[in-house]
Amino acid sequence: MYRTWFPSDLIAELERLQRQGQRLAGPASSLRGVGRNGFPAINIGGTPDSVEIYAFAPGLDPATVEVTVERGVLTLSGQRSTELPVENKTSAVHINERFTGRFSRAVSLSDDLDSERVSAKYSDGVLHISVKRKQSAQPRRIEIH
Repeated sequence: MYRTWFPSDLIAELERLQRQGQRLAGPASSLRGVGRNGFPAINIGGTPDSVEIYAFAPGLDPATVEVTVERGVLTLSGQRSTELPVENKTSAVHINERFTGRFSRAVSLSDDLDSERVSAKYSDGVLHISVKRKQSAQPRRIEIH
């Protein structure tokens, strides 16, 4: 007979506690991708010239989004409104799984990034933020004389 070291109830309980802890801690992220389950979902990648941040927020009005950089932290915040009918005697909401309300995501930027050279554009539900690297951080070839 096969026997495990840990009963399945213990594993399920640990998973439940982990989910509860993540929910209580709230969404957080850094350049290393610590956070999960925040809105909007983000992907971060790097090139030799820049760091590229993609925030996936379909149906979001770009006018309600604010992108700021302060003390090495890029913050993406805004508001997402609901498109559900108002509940009254003639209408009801049966399922509402879409996030609505205020949101904020913060990303720590490394020292080699130039906070003066940040651009953002929103297209097809994706907010693309590009942060250029400082010229001093760019690889360069040294000529030998």
